[in-house]
Amino acid sequence: MARLSIGQLASRSDVNASTLRYYESVGLLPVPERTNGQRRYDEGLVDRISFIKVAQQTGFTIQEIAILLEGFQSNDSINDQWEQMAKQKRFELIQRQNQIHSMIQILDNGLNCKCLTWSECLEEIQTNGKC
Repeated sequence: MARLSIGQLASRSDVNASTLRYYESVGLLPVPERTNGQRRYDEGLVDRISFIKVAQQTGFTIQEIAILLEGFQSNDSINDQWEQMAKQKRFELIQRQNQIHSMIQILDNGLNCKCLTWSECLEEIQTNGKC
């Protein structure tokens, strides 16, 4: 596989180089080889970085992402720990999905309405039963 500079990896991953250095410092990315003092990354890390970005955007903490990528540090009931974390995060994501769906409905109603503000639309609904 090709070895990428930090700038090349950042560009392909659509993140800043400082983000890559941060991911490396917290253990989400392996310490890269260095050639003439410059970091050289495996291009296969693009997929890993995409995973990290999606996990962060959906509310996973750095610690939770590290666990998803590398597993738990302790050998005590890893399956139970994994199941508990997965169930909790799934529940949180479903809640977030419901909130997003509700907001989409509000926006859709607003787009179908002639009101200029949500407050005006709400008054119209309360007065006339529809907007």
